[in-house]
Amino acid sequence: MASTFSTFLKIELMQTGENAGTWGTKTNTNLQLVEQAIAGYESVNVTSATVALTMDDGSISQARNMILEFAGTLTGATNITIPDSIEKLYLIKDNTTRAGNSLTMKTATGSGFNPTSGKLHLAYSNGTNLSNVDLGTLGGEIATASIADNAITSSKISDNSIITAKISDNQIVTAKVSDNAITTNKLSNNAVTADKLLRKFTITTNVTPAGGANGDLWFVYS
Repeated sequence: MASTFSTFLKIELMQTGENAGTWGTKTNTNLQLVEQAIAGYESVNVTSATVALTMDDGSISQARNMILEFAGTLTGATNITIPDSIEKLYLIKDNTTRAGNSLTMKTATGSGFNPTSGKLHLAYSNGTNLSNVDLGTLGGEIATASIADNAITSSKISDNSIITAKISDNQIVTAKVSDNAITTNKLSNNAVTADKLLRKFTITTNVTPAGGANGDLWFVYS
């Protein structure tokens, strides 16, 4: 029985007793194909309306690379396609000059996404469609140390998106928020509690405040 090729990476699957005298060469080729899929890089010049990246059986191919960088000046709406049936992860850099034109990366007959010019994208194919790994889909939390000073601006915050469950205690410090960034329509009701503020304030009838931390504000009334 002759060799077959794997569905996703098109690696040669040799039969027992086949390829006497060439088994070593074919195995080395297979290892090179795996290497390309894990660490391969290729820059592709985009010069036509459709650029079809191929994944050929048993040979080095553009669509097998892990990292793809696109360059060139678009002359119209452009599609970059990978073959259907491939299940694979990609790191994609769009360095094209758009000249007012759109760029879409997708599977041959399925859907895809529009990369942002000049940006890196992580994308995966499930064999039918190519999907961008958007930051909004990632899990985990962003702590205050991970946010650059003045990075949170009003345009970055959707209305009513700041809820108390999203804010760790002591995370709201003035250095992290640009002037006028947090407006009333950005805050859900009761989102900002005393625990969320690095510096607290307390209204009390005690003449001598007790508890709290250095720098807290106390309002004393009688």
